[in-house]
Amino acid sequence: MTVTPWAYAIVAAAANVLGAAAVTWRSRWSVAALETLVALSAGFMISVSLTDIFPEAIARSGDRGAMAALLGYLLVHFTQHTLAPHFHFGEETHHVTERVGVSALVGLLLHTFVDGVAIASAFLVSHALGTLVFLAIVLHKLPEGLAISSLFLAAGAGRKRALYAGIALGVATLLGVLVTGRVATLAAYGLGLSAGVTLYVGASNLVPEFQGKHGWRLQLAFFVGCGLYFVARSAVRM
Repeated sequence: MTVTPWAYAIVAAAANVLGAAAVTWRSRWSVAALETLVALSAGFMISVSLTDIFPEAIARSGDRGAMAALLGYLLVHFTQHTLAPHFHFGEETHHVTERVGVSALVGLLLHTFVDGVAIASAFLVSHALGTLVFLAIVLHKLPEGLAISSLFLAAGAGRKRALYAGIALGVATLLGVLVTGRVATLAAYGLGLSAGVTLYVGASNLVPEFQGKHGWRLQLAFFVGCGLYFVARSAVRM
């Protein structure tokens, strides 16, 4: 039985909700485990974007694919660090305003929409590429859901609204898959767009979360993430 992109997108969306639930339902959770996951995700995402998504996007669309990648990179920076300059991956421990929480949600909704575009676009190329892109996306979905729900809690929203914010991210991912299947332009250039977004999230969002911290654990996790990508790449192409 062939697994459709929808099945992968549903799993990715569920990871957003799981991340939000980890904040809204927990009494305690492991900061060290989250940091390790972030570092691991960064290595995997950077590897898949530079080794698979970028080359495939340029091979299919040429200069326009490269321009779509640049647009994706700029869009994430604009939505996450211009409209919502306070946003970061990880639990928010300081009080913030409701405006900060809402602006971060708006930025992440665009990002998670492109996550869906990335999954759908990659599966249009091959099942192997689709699987690799899915793995890259699902790895950062949990800390993403955790980040937005903790930001809502820090802004004074209740646990229910914080959980709904994580659910909204999951829904946006599914919408990305739906729209890609119906809009020819997005299907044509979605891979390039997702290349820029994936690179930004890995290199500009996740790496700064751990690169200034001392010790070998997180740095090792980053390189393990790179290694896991090559293991996964070999496995899905066997």
